[in-house]
Amino acid sequence: MNKRWVLSWSGGKDACMVLDQLTSQGYQVVCLITTVPKEIGRTFGHGERTELIQAQADAIGIPLEWISCSFDSYTEDFISSLQSLKNKYEVDGVAFGDLYLDEHREWGENTAEQAGLLSGFPLWMKKEEAGAALKAFVDSGYKAKVIRISNRKLDENWLGREVDVSFLNEIVETGICPMGEAGEYHSYVYDGPLFRYKIPIEKGDIVELETTKRMELILRKDHSNKG
Repeated sequence: MNKRWVLSWSGGKDACMVLDQLTSQGYQVVCLITTVPKEIGRTFGHGERTELIQAQADAIGIPLEWISCSFDSYTEDFISSLQSLKNKYEVDGVAFGDLYLDEHREWGENTAEQAGLLSGFPLWMKKEEAGAALKAFVDSGYKAKVIRISNRKLDENWLGREVDVSFLNEIVETGICPMGEAGEYHSYVYDGPLFRYKIPIEKGDIVELETTKRMELILRKDHSNKG
């Protein structure tokens, strides 16, 4: 891996683990990138409001770049934005938080290559290692809540739960991927070692979607810096 990276940022635990790993290994993450399709006006990955993703970037202290896109031209828009960021930040590569799904890795590799960048997958693992990966996150000091679940895999009671030891012990009993790699659940990280302060969030309404349920998070304005 080279020294200067942009990181595909969903706001969840996987992206946070990539950031922590790259940083601990001495690499520089010069900006976070998040796609926002115009059709929904929310993030592509988790359907989160942009203000909550911006709050993470502010708390971490890394610039955030929005990739405005359309579902019809998502890949083309992503590549075009990477090309612009390559020049703006003088980056060598783009890092992704994918774990073991080959089709996701192939997409990331291809888009990075077309933009003239390297691609990195620091968390890449075997499917059976997902449980250990979730334990590593739980032990890392980062704090996250479950914000979205697949109706086919989990019930509403999982929404809003803290991703902690209790969550780890129970999720492995469900038979789904403990890391939620196939979209079984999504999370939002709000505190941890790289955060300069804890993001003040509250649980909001639960929204029923076609195949998922989402818990809206409410961002309070009483940010208080650490220490």
